[in-house]
Amino acid sequence: MNISLPESLKTFVDEQVSGRGYGTSSEYVRELIRRDQDRQSLRSLLLEGARSKPAGPADEAYFEGLRGRVRRQRAS
Repeated sequence: MNISLPESLKTFVDEQVSGRGYGTSSEYVRELIRRDQDRQSLRSLLLEGARSKPAGPADEAYFEGLRGRVRRQRAS
């Protein structure tokens, strides 16, 4: 795949590659694509959650239950 960029964007990409430790511009673009995939996935999950019915109050008991599950998972 080849991508054509105007000079200003090419300069920006080159600066990001050299300043942020990427080996090539392709690595930088792949990272941007991965981040966009993650963002879209998170957005889908948030929208799915917003459409769902509430399961119950997020009170102290709820969070203590979550902490307990984490403790049990760490112990096993």
